[in-house]
Amino acid sequence: MEQLHKARQYRHGEDDALICSLCNHRCTIREGKHGICGVRENRNGILYAMTYGKVSSEAVDPIEKKPLYHFLPGTLSYSLGSVGCNFRCEHCQNWQISRADITGFSLRDISPEEGVKRAEARMCASISWTYNEPTIWHEYALDMGTLAKGRGLATVYVTNGYITEEALREISPVLDAFRVDIKAFTEDFYKKICGAKLQPVLDSAVLARELGMHIEVVNLVIPGLNDSAEETGALIGWIAENLGPDTPVHFTRFHPDYRMRDREATPVATLERIYRQAKEGGLHYPYVGNVFMHRYESTYCPVCSALIIERRGFSAITRNLAEGRCTSCGAAIAIVDHV
Repeated sequence: MEQLHKARQYRHGEDDALICSLCNHRCTIREGKHGICGVRENRNGILYAMTYGKVSSEAVDPIEKKPLYHFLPGTLSYSLGSVGCNFRCEHCQNWQISRADITGFSLRDISPEEGVKRAEARMCASISWTYNEPTIWHEYALDMGTLAKGRGLATVYVTNGYITEEALREISPVLDAFRVDIKAFTEDFYKKICGAKLQPVLDSAVLARELGMHIEVVNLVIPGLNDSAEETGALIGWIAENLGPDTPVHFTRFHPDYRMRDREATPVATLERIYRQAKEGGLHYPYVGNVFMHRYESTYCPVCSALIIERRGFSAITRNLAEGRCTSCGAAIAIVDHV
């Protein structure tokens, strides 16, 4: 017999429709239908979270793979994903699960209690909800996060940032890190490439910071779409002003995938230009991502430029850091080493 888990974050609308308040699409869901995400369904006037406890992907990853460079560096994160997404990104690199139909994909059951046990057994310092959009897994992450915090585990969302204010406030007591994609800095990109809007993403990032979460930003740089000096400069300026200059920002290399296979990979020179632009724009910790063994994957002191954390792929070796300070000049380094 099918077991259904009642959803949170919705209200009743007109004509037996339900209005979901989990993400900023705020879908109106008719009887027997589901929202844009594909996993929240109206059955007899009750909204159900159809993927609660349903897992497509399970792994133990270095925290650097999220990527999170300033949150528990060098540790492992127990990582879970399901199916579905509230975006329709043309370049999605996990499209096999984000675009999957729940009825046509083999999913296994992992309860919140079992997830925490597996994280502890694998010597992980955190649990990450990732691979597909965790916002639409709200009830599951909330329940597992509550248990995880009671066991001393940190918690991570790897997210597109389209969560509503009310949903983010609800889960904030059990969420430590908010690794958010800002995919571009124009509404036109979000509308055409993602089927969404930019402003709600910016708003959720600001709110997550206000709620005390550790924030890191990823900007996937796509040639000809979001790589102009004007756009990246505007993004850098916004982050510095609204999230703070200590916010780590990963400018990562695009590789052709899904419905965007006809576009070239990002030239490394473009990423290096944006890195320099970010430093000049006041960001203390910009990074180049998806470029193996690049020196801009490592962390440097923003004051004296000493090597603080050396990274090679997903490995992290601390070089000149003690008690949160650069051992060369004494400057404070914005690293979260415990929760």
